[in-house]
Formats: sequence, C-alpha cells, structure tokens
Amino acid sequence: MNIEWGKLPFGYYKTDYNVRCYYRNGAWGELEVSSSEEISIHMAATALHYGQEAFEGMKAFMGKDGKVRLFRWDENWKRINNSAKGIMMPEIPKELFEEAVKKVIKLNARFVPPYGSGASLYLRPLLIGTGARVGVHPADEYLLIIFVTPVGPYFKEGFKPVKVQIIRDYDRAAPLGTGHIKVGGNYAASLIASERAHAEGFSTVIFLDAKEKKYIDEAGPANFFGIKDNTYITPDSNSILPSITNMSLRQIAESIGLKVERRHIPIEEIETFEEAGACGTAAVISPIGEIFDRDNNKHIVFSKDGQVGPTCVKLYEKLLAIQTGDIQDEFNWVDVVEL
Repeated sequence: MNIEWGKLPFGYYKTDYNVRCYYRNGAWGELEVSSSEEISIHMAATALHYGQEAFEGMKAFMGKDGKVRLFRWDENWKRINNSAKGIMMPEIPKELFEEAVKKVIKLNARFVPPYGSGASLYLRPLLIGTGARVGVHPADEYLLIIFVTPVGPYFKEGFKPVKVQIIRDYDRAAPLGTGHIKVGGNYAASLIASERAHAEGFSTVIFLDAKEKKYIDEAGPANFFGIKDNTYITPDSNSILPSITNMSLRQIAESIGLKVERRHIPIEEIETFEEAGACGTAAVISPIGEIFDRDNNKHIVFSKDGQVGPTCVKLYEKLLAIQTGDIQDEFNWVDVVEL
C-alpha cells in the first residue's frame, strides 16, 4: 500500500471491508462484514424513489501515542436516529451502532492515516429503505451500511482562508422541512448553487433563510460562525443541520474565554465580524477569508493578508489536539478504539 497521506483529497479511496446490518420483519439482524463495494437493491426500493435515505460523517484519528481515537460517535448515533425518525425509518440501537463503527475501524486499521499527516479516517454510516414500494409509503426493510475511507481536507485550501459567495436564487431547505436532518435530498438541493460557485471561483455558498432571505442559514455543506467582540456567534435556525463540530466548537469557545451566541444573524451583520468560518466533520474549520454578495456585487474581506484569524486558529488547534490525543480530553469526547 503506497498512499501519500499528506496529499490525500477528500474523496473515496477503496479500503478492505465495510459492515452491514439488515432490518427485516420489524427487527435488526446480525452485523455482517463485506469486502464488496456494491449493494444489491430492489428497483422499487424507497431509497431510490421516495428519498428514504440518511447518512452520517464521522472521523477517527491516529495519535502520537499510536492509539486510534473516534470522535463523538454517540452524537452521530443520536443524529442519524433523529434523521431516521424524520423520514419514518427505524432507529438504530446504540449498542449496534457502537459495535459497527468500532468494528469497521478495526477491520480497516491499516488505512488510518499516520499522526501529523493532516489526514484522518472518515466513516460514512448510511441508512436506506430497501423495501419495494410503488405508492408513497415507508419501506418495511432497511439496510445500515458503514464504510470508511482515508481523507484529506474537504476544501483543497486546507486550513487556509476560503472565498465564499452569498446567494438568494436557490434554497437548500425550507422551514419545517428536512433541513435539520442529514438526508440526501438537502444535498441534492444544494448542488446547482454549489457547482456554480465552484465554476465562479468560490469554495462554497452561503444560503440565506428560505422564508425571508434576511438571515444567514448554512454555509454549503457546513455550519457558519462569526467572531466579534470576543463572542462566537452561529445561526439558530430550524432548517440547518445541527453540526456536531459546531456544538463542539461552542464548548471549546467557552473554555477559552469566549461568549457564545446562537441566534439569527442578519445578513448586514456579516460586515461587523472580525473573523468568520464554516465548520463540520468534513471541513473541521474552514476559515472564511472573503464573502462575495453575488446579487449586490459586494466583497466583504476578513483576511487581507491571507492569514487565518487568531480565534479560528485557537479553536482549530484545540479541537484537533483533543481529536488526536495531544491534550487531555476535558469533555470526554473521544473513544480509544482497541485495534
């Protein structure tokens, strides 16, 4: 195996095994191990026709001590079950989820990137409706599958300021819809805007609230946050995904002396921020160097010298140090996976 760990993109890389579990006759079966990258699915499966599909993103890290640490898996378990409830799929027992995520890491231990490489092992739990339905109804059978792949940074810039654009002509999700759960339809709805942004030279887009177009909602596939007056400020909205990374950063922010606010962020307030960023499992923290308001042809610059702001640096370094075991995990967030 000849992997240039430091040059890994955020993409799919074939590993040895995945784990699977089927839900049939009202109950979950036994955990299975597979080396196949493919699944067999009925052509009338609800996942294909009616969007019964939810997923998670998780990471495991190699520490300097040679131990592999899994970050906040229990929060991912809670979130995938919240997603399952939102589109009428069965919840996954906690013991099953824990066994599955730890087993798939052990089976693919040789793909955990080395300490200091900037890469990590990404886990993708996927829950889909496999039962056949032609009418619009929930399935009676489901599949949980978890695969892993080593990944580098989500944005090619890595931990460097990125350029993003504000848009108003597309919505990612609507209030009282599925924006608060992690289902594929939310990401499908963001594709046109995101691909257009890439073509125009931006890393991602900032969606505004769908109802009034007055407030910051989501930063593409990640949550938005801003820093000003020693305060970490992030949107409070029922149409954005509750990011586990954002939740963690809020606690870290308080631990380093910042105040924390979750509230509506009017678009006009962006200009008052000293720093801004996007955060999520994939992106971790992507500092925002510039925001371009596409409709008003307006540039808001946070990083004039191409450097990351000091607060983003502190947040990022403490989060990463906890994930890799470089500092004491004062929050009890990581589980060491015995290989």
